[in-house]
Amino acid sequence: MRSNDARTLLQVALPTAGAGVLAAVISGVVAGGKGAVGAIVATVIVIVFMGIGLVVLERTAKSLPHLFQAMGLMLYAAQILLLFIFVAAFKNTTLFNPKAFAITLVATTLVWIAAQTRAHMKAKLLYVEPDSSNSEKPGNKGSSS
Repeated sequence: MRSNDARTLLQVALPTAGAGVLAAVISGVVAGGKGAVGAIVATVIVIVFMGIGLVVLERTAKSLPHLFQAMGLMLYAAQILLLFIFVAAFKNTTLFNPKAFAITLVATTLVWIAAQTRAHMKAKLLYVEPDSSNSEKPGNKGSSS
């Protein structure tokens, strides 16, 4: 993983973890210990799923730049579908509070998306990578008259 990829992942994961901690505290106060556990599980799921997606998207951008936009749309659709499946699978669980889980899942996903948008807007990325092997400058190809 390149340093700017790791920096982006850090700039996105830290606010998401912070939102998860805040959600765990609020859920713990409102719904007790099971609410806090549900918020922590939801935060971990969001960070893992979205982190894997970010790594896959960054690698796709470097190896297959022409597929970047389509891959990004497909990846976000798959991530939202997987998060929906987790909400549906754990809606009747007794391990933690399902409402705290679902609300935290949505909230931390929104924080992740906002932080990722901010990180990409602040990143200084080259549109075209300069070719260092060709040091000769192109000559004037037009007519001299």
